[in-house]
Amino acid sequence: MAETTGGPMGVLTDYFRAADAASVVKVLERTDGGSPVLPRPGVFDGVEAKRLDPVLVLGELIAAIREVPWSVDIVSETCVWPATPAPGPDGPASDDDPWATGPWVTELGTGVRDILAAVPDAEVPAAVARWVECEELRGTEAEDIRPLAEELIQLARRAHEAEERLYCWMCL
Repeated sequence: MAETTGGPMGVLTDYFRAADAASVVKVLERTDGGSPVLPRPGVFDGVEAKRLDPVLVLGELIAAIREVPWSVDIVSETCVWPATPAPGPDGPASDDDPWATGPWVTELGTGVRDILAAVPDAEVPAAVARWVECEELRGTEAEDIRPLAEELIQLARRAHEAEERLYCWMCL
């Protein structure tokens, strides 16, 4: 697995595929929110992707594949964990609230899965070359991060084939 230099410091991310949010929540309840990808093999088929947050860094990959500028809405996501109600506009009531401490799991929109799954192998090097130009990956070499991009693309292809969704597990 390639190490990324971008994304929020100290945030770990794992991407995985699952049939639906209910099955993800069921596993997270059993593992107390632990990564469903680790230890290897995990409960779900997935990719360990340190600090590759879904909106910013994965969004930059999606933009590079599509050859469009990044925008905040390029990756749609829905929170599925914590399973407790989301806090109000003032944020979590305490520092112990799972919304403050994590972990968090989001379900990515099918558009993300489908864009990744559809990338022809021959176009991956060019997409990765565009991806490493983003600010969040400053200092990262294309050949160092290409294996991660290929793992994410393969995961998306397996999810698409199985008619499953992609999820991102994050923790501090």
